[in-house]
Amino acid sequence: MFAEVTYATRPGSADRPNEDLVIAGPSWIVVLDGATAAAGVDSGCVHDVSWLVARLGGALAARLAADGDTPLAGVLERAIEETVAAHGGGCDLGNPDSPSATVAMVRIGRGRVEYLVLGDSPVVLARADGGVAVVADDRLERLPGGRPYTVELVRRMRNVPGGFWVAAARPEAAGQGVGGAVDVREVRGVGVCTDGVARLVDWYGWNWDDVVAVLDGEGPDAVIGDVRGLEEARGPVRGKRHDDASVAWGRVRPVAG
Repeated sequence: MFAEVTYATRPGSADRPNEDLVIAGPSWIVVLDGATAAAGVDSGCVHDVSWLVARLGGALAARLAADGDTPLAGVLERAIEETVAAHGGGCDLGNPDSPSATVAMVRIGRGRVEYLVLGDSPVVLARADGGVAVVADDRLERLPGGRPYTVELVRRMRNVPGGFWVAAARPEAAGQGVGGAVDVREVRGVGVCTDGVARLVDWYGWNWDDVVAVLDGEGPDAVIGDVRGLEEARGPVRGKRHDDASVAWGRVRPVAG
């Protein structure tokens, strides 16, 4: 179990909804990051990204609260199936631009810390003996030709072999996540964040030990404050100046023996 879970989330802009979602229970944490559609792109769906994130998050929470045995990939697969069914018949779910989200999940049970990352929202394991281990899915950074990507390239490479995978309308995407488990005695804390927070490392020269130190010492809101300060002072490396930013920190309850 977690001894404590804290989190913070901020929208990238005051005039747009926050498309991130953080949900947690006594033994699990989930962070979702909805993919903002490019301007002028037809998703083929009557629902927006916020709807997809809320539906998927609700399905994940219900399953994680009730089922501690199914592997995380199976939990995510069933949750995507439920979300697909909730779309109804008015959506073209074969459209590659259908609303989607990244997923980062951790769960403590049976003496292990399990994790699953689908898309560019990393999990950071703070080890009991010092240092960190980062679980990341970097396939979006390795598309052909390098950045900046065209809208057409991203559409063509989303949720296909050799491309990158996110939670949208294909339940089999759950099996493409980066997953695993470690002995709970080896972990003192877990950080779960969206790429709006990972900018600290990806863009601004921090390392994950720095991020964990602030999470553990000052808390999640301070981490997001550091992101915003650097965005103001140095600007973005690419894209929008501010992104939705969310991070959760779970302190792992010590296990005897």
